[in-house]
Amino acid sequence: MQTNLSQQFLNTPQGREANDILRACVHCGFCTATCPTYQLLGDELDGPRGRIYLIKQALEENEVTHKTQQHLDRCLTCRACETTCPSGVRYGRLVEIGRERVEEKVSRGKLETLQRWLLRKVVPYPKRFAPLVRAGNLFRNVMPAALRNQIPTLQTPISRPGQTHARKMLVLEGCVQSVSTPNTNAAAARVLDRLGVELVSAERAGCCGAVSHHLSAAEEGLDFMRNNIAAWWPHIEAGAEAIVITASGCGAMVKEYGELLKHDPTYAKQAARVSELAKDISEVMRDEDLSQLDNKSDYNKVAFHSPCTLQHGQQINGVVEGILLNAGFTLTEVPDPHLCCGSAGTYSILQPTLSNQLRDNKLVALQQDEPDVIVTANIGCQMHLASKAGRPVRHWIELLDETV
Repeated sequence: MQTNLSQQFLNTPQGREANDILRACVHCGFCTATCPTYQLLGDELDGPRGRIYLIKQALEENEVTHKTQQHLDRCLTCRACETTCPSGVRYGRLVEIGRERVEEKVSRGKLETLQRWLLRKVVPYPKRFAPLVRAGNLFRNVMPAALRNQIPTLQTPISRPGQTHARKMLVLEGCVQSVSTPNTNAAAARVLDRLGVELVSAERAGCCGAVSHHLSAAEEGLDFMRNNIAAWWPHIEAGAEAIVITASGCGAMVKEYGELLKHDPTYAKQAARVSELAKDISEVMRDEDLSQLDNKSDYNKVAFHSPCTLQHGQQINGVVEGILLNAGFTLTEVPDPHLCCGSAGTYSILQPTLSNQLRDNKLVALQQDEPDVIVTANIGCQMHLASKAGRPVRHWIELLDETV
């Protein structure tokens, strides 16, 4: 793709990066076939190729309108297009750059601006988010059904192991997950404990930065990343083997720390090391001896939903399925497993109509063989699917915690 970006923008690291990504695109259109929003709306501008043209126009200082912003907002950043693209176009990174530039040129309405600000100032902070979840559970019965279903049911906490091991790994506790489904990391700690690995939580670590990053608050997102690096670094220097992440959305973000902070004179080297150490829990389990695990849970038939951030963002495919099969579970067939469930971080809040359509389609696919349970690998997908599934939706590591 030919580009004519302004020299001023080209002289920035972001400008050079965007230019390289744009020039890799050959207009083939393969990406439209796997784009969830294009499938729903049938509009070229709601597919990756059309959005690339819109971003190109914005970066070349052409007119940018609310329509441009709307088409970019509708993108899930599921990155299915990256999996399909024969040219290796880094669309996910390009759309983030494009959104930031459009955000500078097009003002949002007061209500929309407030909504996005509140998401950034509440969701990444467990101490702010937790009271809202507790209040939602308290008043659940008097809420409209549509709102009631969005409130995660508070879990009865399960215990974490108390013993120490020579082998230690860090864990990202997360923001939403630490409040809504704290038993996910507890289950991971219990399973790894049986394998002789101690899961350690760094006290000052917090949100991975994804919420701010995906809402075009780039510098705010980088601050979250720097905070985590500083919190983890003493443990890394002490020999932590990995940074274990049970939310694939956070995992995809942490694995990009090195790239996003490569120009930071203070954090570049440490960020690169953190990205090297970041592992989805499935990557850790894949390399361990799981022969002692055997299915003794209440579930047998399992439908696995692979989050976009796992299969497209991190390119981890077939690993969770293999672990579950080896543990004795029966996996059901799921049509179109590459398609997004519509959660996509804050997308389910900002684009509820499209998000709910995608969720309903995904649930039809997941439940066609009437599984005992639906499992996934990301807190956002878990909450979104559970809002209408009518059957248990859990993180897959919880099933392994019940195998012994």
